[in-house]
Amino acid sequence: MKQVVQNYKSGELSVLDVPVPGCKPGGVLVRSAFSLISTGTELMKVSEAGMSMLGKARSRPDQVAKVVQSVAVNGLPATYRKVMGKLDSYTPLGYSLCGVVEQVGAGIDDVKVGDLVACAGNEHALHAEVNWVPRNLYVPVPDGLAPRHAAFGTVGSIALQGVRQGEPQLGEVALVIGLGLIGQLVVQLLAAAGVRVVGTDPDPVRCELAERLGAVACGDPGSAAVENAVAELTGGHGVDQVYLAAGGGSNQPVELAARLARDRGRVVDIGKCRLDLPWNAYYEKELDVRFSRSYGPGRYDPEYELDGRDYPIGYVRWTERRNLACFLDLAARGRVDVESLISRIADFEDAVETYRQLKDGELKAVAVLFRYPGEAGAEEAHAPAVAVPPVRRGTAAAPARPSRSPVRLAFVGAGNYATSMLLPHLARREGVELSAVVTTTALSAANAQRKFGFARATTDLDAVLGDASVDAVFVVTRHSSHAELTRRALLAGKTVFVEKPLALTEDELAGVLAAVEESGNDRLQVGFNRRFAPLLREAKARFGARTGPASLRYLVNAGRLQPGSWYLQQGTEGSRFAGEGGHFVDTASWLLGADPVSVYAVAPSGNEDLQIVLRYPDGSTATLSYVTAGAPGFPKETLDLVADGKVLKLDDFVRASVHGSKRWVSSRLPKARDKGQSAELASFVKAVRTGGPMPVPLESLVATTAATLAVQAALVGGAPVTLARSL
Repeated sequence: MKQVVQNYKSGELSVLDVPVPGCKPGGVLVRSAFSLISTGTELMKVSEAGMSMLGKARSRPDQVAKVVQSVAVNGLPATYRKVMGKLDSYTPLGYSLCGVVEQVGAGIDDVKVGDLVACAGNEHALHAEVNWVPRNLYVPVPDGLAPRHAAFGTVGSIALQGVRQGEPQLGEVALVIGLGLIGQLVVQLLAAAGVRVVGTDPDPVRCELAERLGAVACGDPGSAAVENAVAELTGGHGVDQVYLAAGGGSNQPVELAARLARDRGRVVDIGKCRLDLPWNAYYEKELDVRFSRSYGPGRYDPEYELDGRDYPIGYVRWTERRNLACFLDLAARGRVDVESLISRIADFEDAVETYRQLKDGELKAVAVLFRYPGEAGAEEAHAPAVAVPPVRRGTAAAPARPSRSPVRLAFVGAGNYATSMLLPHLARREGVELSAVVTTTALSAANAQRKFGFARATTDLDAVLGDASVDAVFVVTRHSSHAELTRRALLAGKTVFVEKPLALTEDELAGVLAAVEESGNDRLQVGFNRRFAPLLREAKARFGARTGPASLRYLVNAGRLQPGSWYLQQGTEGSRFAGEGGHFVDTASWLLGADPVSVYAVAPSGNEDLQIVLRYPDGSTATLSYVTAGAPGFPKETLDLVADGKVLKLDDFVRASVHGSKRWVSSRLPKARDKGQSAELASFVKAVRTGGPMPVPLESLVATTAATLAVQAALVGGAPVTLARSL
């Protein structure tokens, strides 16, 4: 299928061939009929992409702060690779469309194949021929509403949520600053609610349009006409609400809002305009400044948007899905006129040229729609009149390969860790062929194929697992899918590299082991990379063999998670330690040369910090302090190993030392922290090519996973948990 994409580094726009997304449970596949260009948000993104690197940094100081923090924690080279990887990737455009349901996922019963739906979301309602859309981000289109009008649903919801934040009442007067697409919709929604509206915009054409659509008066923000209209309508008191629907870097909108609002009026920010509030003006009137967050309650909540968990209507009357349905109903009943806003309907194949004309100012538009193939003669139908072709996935299997060189690898998942920490090492490794990349979203597969040279990109996992030419499968997806994907790959006879964790529950771990037993395939590696770190391996060698028990202390300064991190989805993705803790358990066990026999854990009340004690067969102990409340500038990982009159010290994979009869101190690494990914991958590829032993025994991988899972049981039980052998 085809999709509009942009390279944020170069600014290049293109219509790209990408795989059709898979139809996951909890959502539907939708074939697009019309999608709407947001002439505000999207053009701002397009313009940013065309800036120099310095310009990009100036426009996004929030992202610059994250980069600086990452440099402090991960080092400059690793941060550079991560940032450049994100910049030099295809990013999608679009978030508002109407289309036809082509396939229904498990658990969906409110729509069927052939239904017309309006869809929302900057990850799910993209300018693409086919999108996968979760339950709470689509609604059926009312009878009688044309598909091109239903494509306004998302921007209509944004305007509607802004109006709700203003709490307008019958007979009030409102000022709308900025009469672009959102502003025009706000004007109509307020007029439909019995509010008298004054609009302001520097463009006289937009002012005339707003007056035709229900505004009492409109004019240039610097003109006396606007102030006179407000004074006449309000008896000199000022407007009850001001809606900021303008963009740009001028502070004029917030200053005008203060001047024309009444005492204790409400100012609602819907757009992305400069907000340097003049303190005296806002204080003296005690103005109520409010923000409108996109489509409404549920936005940015993954449990609502991705998992389909609705909010009770008695507590949250207007969620983003209910806002979407409400706007479509208003449009279907003629209370909102979107036809008058349409400046052009462009064929989807002309997308790049359309964006160019908008960016260069050749096309002056309020709203522009893309029309997809098959819709030219069916714009007014309640559902498409032409038959929808079936979705096709995957490609034919390649012939069996007679030799074991090169090693052919397939990736399931192509997220940030895969593309920044694994694939750069594999793409340049001699004797490795990147055969296939499988993702549930088409664009991530296309990005990985372009950047790393995969032979094919697909959303069909079964086709890849059934391909006899694929030697090994990398599972680099979200944690909740690791165990099931590993189990399926093992049963398919593949050697498997799965990023940590191997499993999130004991049942998942048992399922992986059952697959090993059923298939006889134990060719498994978990991405516990730290034991392969060159600096730590050298320090262990210089420490030498032990004769007595050891004491190990490991401080992990994990830091706080950013809001919205999927690590916070503990209901589906497990606890943060269950997902990450295997790294540290494995490192301790490798240094001590054994697997733990018991686990004890305590946590202070009210936070996520953990103190974990692992006991080993020879009496050695490892104390792991996994903390989130530390200083972000402090090193993430530090450890001390003490035994036999010797001390090994590691400082965040940058410096190491061994103190004993002789003292050894490493020189500071000249480039960056090397946490072992390259050496780990080299060992894995060698094992696949030669058929030799896996880099880490399966017994150790299982013991580490069991110990990590036992932490939660120890916390609940308040006592040490003894670990029985899993094999």
